[in-house]
Amino acid sequence: GLFGVPELSCPEGFQEAQDKALQESEQLVQKACSTPPGPETVMIFDELSDSLCRVADLADFVKIAHPDFAFREAAEEACRNIGTVVEKLNTDVELCQSLRRLLADEIVMSSLDPETRRVAELFMFDFEISGIHLDEEKRKKAVNLNVRILDLCNEFLTGTHLPNKIDKHVLPEHIRYNFTAEGNYLQVAGLHADCPDDLVREAAYKIFLYPNAEQLSRLEELLASRNSLAQLVGYDTFAHRALQGTMAKNPETVRQFLEKLSDQLSKRTQKDFEMMTKMKMKVNPQNSKLMPWDHPYYSGVLRAERYNIDPGLYCPFFSLGACMEGLNSLFSRLLGISLYAEQTQRGEVWSEDVRKLAVVHETEGLLGYIYCDFFQRPDKPHQDCHFTVRGGRLRENGEYQLPVVVLMLSLPHSTRTAPTLLSPGMMENLFHEMGHAMHSMLGRTRYQHVTGTRCPTDFAEVPSILMEYFANDYRVVNQFARHYKTGQPLPKNMVSRLCESKKVCAAADMQLQVFYAALDQIYHGKHPLKKSTTEILKETQEKVYGLPYVPNTAWQLRFSHLVGYGAKYYSYLMSRAVASMVWKQCFAQDPFDRAMGERYRREMLAHGGGKEPMLMVQGMLQKSPSVEDFVDALVSDLDQDFETFIMDS
Repeated sequence: GLFGVPELSCPEGFQEAQDKALQESEQLVQKACSTPPGPETVMIFDELSDSLCRVADLADFVKIAHPDFAFREAAEEACRNIGTVVEKLNTDVELCQSLRRLLADEIVMSSLDPETRRVAELFMFDFEISGIHLDEEKRKKAVNLNVRILDLCNEFLTGTHLPNKIDKHVLPEHIRYNFTAEGNYLQVAGLHADCPDDLVREAAYKIFLYPNAEQLSRLEELLASRNSLAQLVGYDTFAHRALQGTMAKNPETVRQFLEKLSDQLSKRTQKDFEMMTKMKMKVNPQNSKLMPWDHPYYSGVLRAERYNIDPGLYCPFFSLGACMEGLNSLFSRLLGISLYAEQTQRGEVWSEDVRKLAVVHETEGLLGYIYCDFFQRPDKPHQDCHFTVRGGRLRENGEYQLPVVVLMLSLPHSTRTAPTLLSPGMMENLFHEMGHAMHSMLGRTRYQHVTGTRCPTDFAEVPSILMEYFANDYRVVNQFARHYKTGQPLPKNMVSRLCESKKVCAAADMQLQVFYAALDQIYHGKHPLKKSTTEILKETQEKVYGLPYVPNTAWQLRFSHLVGYGAKYYSYLMSRAVASMVWKQCFAQDPFDRAMGERYRREMLAHGGGKEPMLMVQGMLQKSPSVEDFVDALVSDLDQDFETFIMDS
């Protein structure tokens, strides 16, 4: 069966696994309600969470990645059913009472260790944000809102990817071939951001982002429902509810962070826009005004022109085998960990090119398993991501339940003449996702509720972004980058050029991220919104980003992150700031420093979500960083490296 779960040898097995989990959860609910307050209460809650997550997490992955439609459909159904049960449990008064009795018992609470106390509080928090303290009618309303929000999220997500159609005669004949023809219509399925023809990019932007009335009403209803739910359970706004427990803690800190970052970036961003405008003028003297569809394209042209970084020059040095060796050697030197390929059983994997790795520590032994689903296949989503399939936890019998994760990438297959070769971007993504996997393996908490990457969103990206710094350091790359034919190492100046090229227009790129994060905060801030979502987009774009809004476009309707990162899109920037500080202070001098690796494991990875994120950062940096420190870390990363500049000159 899939992942070694015997029931999952066929799609019907999801029903069986789900029924088993629901039966188990009913028994655990009864047990929780009849157990006197004590550490056992938290153990039972965690077991309850585990029995449902073991099916829901696995189904979450299968529903998007399994090649067989019947499996995907069965997994989708299991996700929905377990999700509904979780919503009901979060408003189960009797179950909540058993936890309340524990939290109210000061003597028992003071005898618990910090992790157990935090997990008890986190379970209570889940009850509270679901409206447990409300009367029965309002609780029902909260459950219904939650279910409605789930549906709206799925519908909105689907809508973000749907192509727009246009009568082909509207477009000049010489650019029509760029789009898929369908009778008299052309389908525009994306922004064509890399197309050298300005007109193609302009047409794609205006057509793909043309507002769709249904999608607009979905977004409006989603934002209003989120706000109603937050207010119903006692928060000012949805952002206040979403940010509780994060590093930022509240919307005010996020606003301050984004405003200060924007101020620090503004001069650099202006310079970047001026460089892009000059470049556009060369190509298109009649129409040199810089527009939103120009930014991704011309920043790429500037990068390539200034530093000859054609991916084709780099790929031969980054075979998949070499990159995996590099990761293995880095983890071994930094953390005492090795990756070993394991044989899989029949039916354990969903595609024959999936590889299973055992993660083994030199003294602690087997830590868990990583399934590597690395290659392109039809119907597989084109996103690189990390999935927790089973969380680690200490079982009642004293054994540790080993974590199981999947890393999903979209790499090309090997050919008759060459192994799988990665572009520098793919190599960096592999390191990024491996950062998440190591967090899952080393966040060996007693409770699965806070294991590995089950931590606040603005902390969860720190370990993965930190790995990007390793992937861009010559001392690390030099350990493994070898030409697959000749064995020649990758020259140092090629690595330096690659790193410096990433700084070209990086201020403007970051400013764009600040704009997205600011928009997300406003949408999830005070309701009713002062203006329509499109008017807010126009105003925020012109104020925060600086390139003009294009009439009759509605980019927010394609902003798929509003679903998974509602009120938390800033997380990526804040995590990058922390990763940058950790890199500079702890690893820049010696990326293989074992003592630092151990400190990193002890202070940041080992706790999963079982410790407040800011305390983990404090433990690592040995100081508590301010918003200004975060901003400085991000901005100093944009400075050119003088040595490379001289070398290249």
